Amino acid sequence: MVLRDTARASIGAFPKHKSFGMNPDSNAPSSPAAGESAQGRASPLKSPRARFILMLVVLTLIVAGVLWLVRFEIYGKYQESTNDAYIQADSVTVAPKVAGYVDRVFVNENQDVKAGQPLVQIDPRDYRAQAAQSVAQIDIAKANAAGVVAQIAEQRAAIDQAQAQLTAAQADAAFAASEVARYRPLAASGAETRERFSQLQNQATQARAKVQAAQATLTSAQKRVATLDAQRRQAQAQGEAARAQLSAANTDVEATILRAAIDGRIGDKTVRQGQFIQAATRLMTLVPTDSLYITANFKETQMGLLRVGQKVKVEVDALPGVELPGQVASISPGTGAQFSVLPPQNATGNFTKIVQRVPVRIAISAGPETRKLLVPGMSVDVSVDTRSARTAAARIKQEQERHNARIGR
Repeated sequence: MVLRDTARASIGAFPKHKSFGMNPDSNAPSSPAAGESAQGRASPLKSPRARFILMLVVLTLIVAGVLWLVRFEIYGKYQESTNDAYIQADSVTVAPKVAGYVDRVFVNENQDVKAGQPLVQIDPRDYRAQAAQSVAQIDIAKANAAGVVAQIAEQRAAIDQAQAQLTAAQADAAFAASEVARYRPLAASGAETRERFSQLQNQATQARAKVQAAQATLTSAQKRVATLDAQRRQAQAQGEAARAQLSAANTDVEATILRAAIDGRIGDKTVRQGQFIQAATRLMTLVPTDSLYITANFKETQMGLLRVGQKVKVEVDALPGVELPGQVASISPGTGAQFSVLPPQNATGNFTKIVQRVPVRIAISAGPETRKLLVPGMSVDVSVDTRSARTAAARIKQEQERHNARIGR
């Protein structure tokens, strides 16, 4: 009780309404100036400076919007862009024409090569043996032809001999016939014996037979020349066939060395030394680095103003911030679906319309350092400036209306 009374006495000693230096009525303003400051903070738009800054911001936004609208109408709405685009190249598959064991491999993976540079060598010994065999067949054919030519010359001499024999037989036959004619009246008158006349007639008959035999011998000799000439042509044909085989064998020998068809870079090399390879087996791929292009797949709704020759802006994902100039080189004659392995058959089953895409080839112009980094398959973003064809839609519409009027529709 004593302690409680002492505490109450101590509290009562402080002055009223002045404890801790605070105003007992905390809700009332301490002065008129403080009330005016609170009203100023509640209405910032009453300040001329604030109103000027706000008007300036609104005016800036209006001008920016007008400029954006003007730029869109003049430039922006004619820009057709897509990110469904990739760098491509007409790669060459390296494959042998002949089979055999790989003797040497002259290149490494990712190596740059020039056109005509050796890539792979196949063991050529078998093909060289075939070429030597063809050479031997050519020599045999030449020898056969020479032998037949000699026989023809010999046969021509036999023809001359048969001709001479025929001439002699004809002379004998003529003499015998004259003798028969001379002795006929004598035998009839009895001046000569009939036995003598019969002998002369027999001799004349034999002479005529000899003429026929000589004529047959001559004909046979002449036909023999034709037969020998056919044999000569056959030997020459065999020689031509052997030369063709030799040419094919030499081609196979040359084909044992595979050379680069174009300038490019080796990729996906699978061939190894000592490996047995079959003809037409893919050994590596030769990618041209100087003839890269872009295939951009635009939606069919974007194709209305796309034309060959229009300028293109290209941005490669691997080179952010770098813009490459390009140009529309060609437009595919069909959508990508039409050239797929299994084209869609929309006439069967339920149908859902899907926006098709049309491949567009774009030629790019890149510097040497940039081109070193570009490889087929890279993703790019392209934007085509179609302003050159901005009046094409109106012209097409007018032309179609005139066409419809001509056909009465």
